[in-house]
Amino acid sequence: MSSFQSIGVIGAGAWGTALATVAARAGRDVTLYARDAAHAARIATSRINPRLPGATLAPGIAVTNDIALAGGADIILVVTPAQHLRAALLALGPHLSKDTPVVACAKGIERGTHKFMTEIITEAAPHAVPAILSGPSFADDVALGLPTAVTLAAHDEALAAGLVQALGSATFRPYHTSDVRGVEIGGAAKNVLAIAAGIVVGRQLGASAQAALTTRGFAELARFGRALGARSETLVGLSGLGDLILSCSSPQSRNFALGLALGRGEPKPAGKLAEGEFTAPVLGELAAARKVDMPVSQAVAAILSGAITIEAAIEGLLTRPFKAEE
Repeated sequence: MSSFQSIGVIGAGAWGTALATVAARAGRDVTLYARDAAHAARIATSRINPRLPGATLAPGIAVTNDIALAGGADIILVVTPAQHLRAALLALGPHLSKDTPVVACAKGIERGTHKFMTEIITEAAPHAVPAILSGPSFADDVALGLPTAVTLAAHDEALAAGLVQALGSATFRPYHTSDVRGVEIGGAAKNVLAIAAGIVVGRQLGASAQAALTTRGFAELARFGRALGARSETLVGLSGLGDLILSCSSPQSRNFALGLALGRGEPKPAGKLAEGEFTAPVLGELAAARKVDMPVSQAVAAILSGAITIEAAIEGLLTRPFKAEE
């Protein structure tokens, strides 16, 4: 595990650039891959990514649009949106050595297949070893070296610990676990619940309603996690409750910002992908298949699809039968 010296980062958006900075800060040799040649050349020349303008790339970060160069690293971080992960892996797969750790850094569930991120890695790059990184973090904070803690999961906890050692630093603290599914569920479900929190704030329903929404949302996340075998300590940890609290309270969260716009009756924020918009219907389908009660998440999915209005969704939630605390 101590031989992890080089890290390839697939995806030169804000989060990919921030993680490339993290890896360089940890003393690794880093190759940042951008699919667009002009984007790669611009970053390589200026050492600044226009999608993360507040951070200057360290001299040791190589920037390329040749995926083979990044694919030869000891560890691969795939930093693409969840719905694009499979396509990225199919392009990357031929350039990977056997048993290379591939860490998904997206939070979501694939539409159509209902697959989680590590399942997609296993299918699209079967000779790689899947892992997942998730937790309460914003690209700007991470790139600037502000204190951040996340969770990194692999089925082999010794591997997860080795990946943590390769990426960790004084200001970026990953915690390792073998509860892969718990980490994936926390990241995916919190995106949907953050949209609900944004709607509450946008509708000016008050701080009490926002707190209630966050706690009841976590109860849903925990029920769903338990149904799929996640461990309790993961669900109440950084990648579950911690990420949910951050995402349900900060306009920096793209999912919260989407909900905020919906609640105010404004257009969706332009140019910003909110993963929860894609995850909401999939999460609802998975929950229904397992008979898991997730009324807030299902209300978000119905609002996004146009099946119900926000007013009708709120009324439906407020008129549910009273029940015991969970």
